[in-house]
Amino acid sequence: MMGNTRLFDGTVGRHQTPAVQQIPRHSASATVSIVLGTYNRKTFLQEAIQSIRQNGITLPYEIIVVDGGSTDGSTEWLIDQSEIITIVQHNRTSAIDQVSKHRSWGYFMNLGFKCAEGQYIVMISDDSLLVPGAVMNGVQHCETLRQQGHNIGAVAFYWRNWPEQQEYWVGLTHGEKMFVNHGLYVRAALQQVAWIDEDRYQFYCADGDVCLKLWQQGYEVVDCPTSFVEHFSHANLAVRTSNLESEQNDRTAYQERWRGIFFDPEKPNQRDWIYLAYEDRTKTAEGFTRAHGGMPTTIELQHGTGSWFTLRNLWRA
Repeated sequence: MMGNTRLFDGTVGRHQTPAVQQIPRHSASATVSIVLGTYNRKTFLQEAIQSIRQNGITLPYEIIVVDGGSTDGSTEWLIDQSEIITIVQHNRTSAIDQVSKHRSWGYFMNLGFKCAEGQYIVMISDDSLLVPGAVMNGVQHCETLRQQGHNIGAVAFYWRNWPEQQEYWVGLTHGEKMFVNHGLYVRAALQQVAWIDEDRYQFYCADGDVCLKLWQQGYEVVDCPTSFVEHFSHANLAVRTSNLESEQNDRTAYQERWRGIFFDPEKPNQRDWIYLAYEDRTKTAEGFTRAHGGMPTTIELQHGTGSWFTLRNLWRA
């Protein structure tokens, strides 16, 4: 059986005739929607999907993948996955008479968020793995707090960059407000704040921005100390390093957006990390070794750690 695929024109995002007829979703009425973007990282994508399937989710759920026009077989593989909803939006192609606009990270995430049926949207990336129990723990934590009267907009999952980090963390952004790198959003809250900003940021800071919009509207963004995510930052380190200029531009735009609200230029370092020690006895991160063709990851660490710490320190500046 083939998966449900949605194609979008690479220039204007116009809805196209699906290449494959729609089939029933994993759940006809999902409570949880898990959304991730991908581009040319098939083996990592496969491990990410497997971590969702094996996460122990007991509520009706759906998986939505936004593919940026992969050419490594990712799209074909996704089509063959019966429970996955695939949105294809080419982001690196040009037509004969027009050049496609390079879309932002926020644009791609919003494609998945807006078509999600679940009241909860879990956001991860294709180079990350959900530790078993992460989704249900996050949902239950959110529902418990909401029953206690808290106005929850999002729940941050603890995560780490594997293999260089031992502890897991969640981030605090401007105004020492918690934000979500990987985690769960309440869909209604996202809709109220008009989703992720697609125009102000190319890639960086859009996740912090949407969480500050939630805080501004009276929502809380909280952490879940029993939800964990593994992230392999070296899956595309060359691209991350080359994006340093974009990171600087996005960071400047982020500061200007929230100047006088949550960002105080007199106190520029009001951002930090909250650390949590945890031992994943299921060894979820071993999926990265499989995705890497079984090769040891020390190769990446030998030439990549410095660049990774540069990126982290820029974020904290």
